[in-house]
Amino acid sequence: MEKTITAISTPLGKGAISIVRLSGKDALKTALKFFTPLNKQKIEKRKMTLGNFDLDGAKEKCLLVYFQRPNSYTGEDLVEIHVHGGTTLTKLVQDAFCKAGARLAEPGEFTRRAFENGKISLDEAEAIIEEINSESEAELKTALTAAAGALNLKIKEQQDQITSLLAEIEVSMDYPEEDEFEVVRDKVFAELEVIKTELKRLIEISEQRRFVKNGVNVAIVGRTNVGKSSLLNALIGEDKAIVTAIEGTTRDVVEASIDINGVRFNFYDTAGIRESEDKVEKLGIEKSRKVLSNADLTLFVLDGTQTMTDGDKDIQALVKKPFITVVNKTDNPRKLEKQPNEIEVSAKNQNNIDELKRQMFNLTIGEEIDFNAASATNERQLEALKEAYQCIQNVFKNKHESLEILSLLIKKVWLVLGKITGETENEDIISVIFSKFCVGK
Repeated sequence: MEKTITAISTPLGKGAISIVRLSGKDALKTALKFFTPLNKQKIEKRKMTLGNFDLDGAKEKCLLVYFQRPNSYTGEDLVEIHVHGGTTLTKLVQDAFCKAGARLAEPGEFTRRAFENGKISLDEAEAIIEEINSESEAELKTALTAAAGALNLKIKEQQDQITSLLAEIEVSMDYPEEDEFEVVRDKVFAELEVIKTELKRLIEISEQRRFVKNGVNVAIVGRTNVGKSSLLNALIGEDKAIVTAIEGTTRDVVEASIDINGVRFNFYDTAGIRESEDKVEKLGIEKSRKVLSNADLTLFVLDGTQTMTDGDKDIQALVKKPFITVVNKTDNPRKLEKQPNEIEVSAKNQNNIDELKRQMFNLTIGEEIDFNAASATNERQLEALKEAYQCIQNVFKNKHESLEILSLLIKKVWLVLGKITGETENEDIISVIFSKFCVGK
């Protein structure tokens, strides 16, 4: 059995409490070298016990909670000491455990032991990282669903289906009858069609959730003085960008973010794209072009009080889908001709800004997000889903091959799905995943 490890599991600094963890076969034994229950209480599993922690004669009144294996986070004996918050005190408790034989835990080692002891799957471990790092309500809900095992459950179901198919093929190969071969083949491909459909849906949902995780990157583009900076300020509800009547005021990309229906939208107010001899402005225009090429959504801003200019048309040619044409300055008489996919707004008076936000959400997210649906939470998992889908397509391409060959091709689907749960993933990849955790988690 591995050595008992210890770490501080709360941020260092002043606070109400700090928690120091121990995990391993000697966790309770190590803790009781320093902790004495008050009034000779008996330490009960999963219950807080009040007592004193001995720090070379000085007594710290604190709480101890003991989780007996296998019913703990790590699957090992786990002890937590809850002391008053403070950097010096917390470090002294951790140092005491180290002097008593425990060693400092590596980043993510508590969660890695949970994975190795079968308490969680690899995708659930990754979901815990996403949960900790969430920056929006939607991102957190997605992570919580994954941490509860939604993706793991779906992958296990598919692997179980594949295992049953492989067993049927094996039986058919052991007792070969030509007529039976075709019956088995038809059944195999009928069930693989169901798995393929489910995988495709998983990929589609996961692609949608990519916006939930990373946010939707929105480029605000247009020529100078059409009201891009005013539009940004209206969208975020504060004066983030400088607004003047002078052309070329915005010389760099101004960034800001808001939540729309729980999803983070990252706005990039770009310098007006035009020909310029000013070196600083030219740098800003180059950045604008780069932002435009990387955007998930483009807001192409036009001045509604003017007819379309050659400069507007040049920028319009750079805009890629999806996009919304934002006709600004509708608080004044309109001269601009009708535009594709347009919405009229007045950034100055904030007219129609909420409708613009609604259209932005519908154009990117498309529909209300079902946070209970299983999905990949990161690129590694999504790539594994796509690889598994390609493997199934490969099986269909070889539909008329022998059952022996089909068995090998189908087995590969099972193995690729195992990368998601950690059953078949490379050890180096697993180490990298757990290194992303902080010490004490």
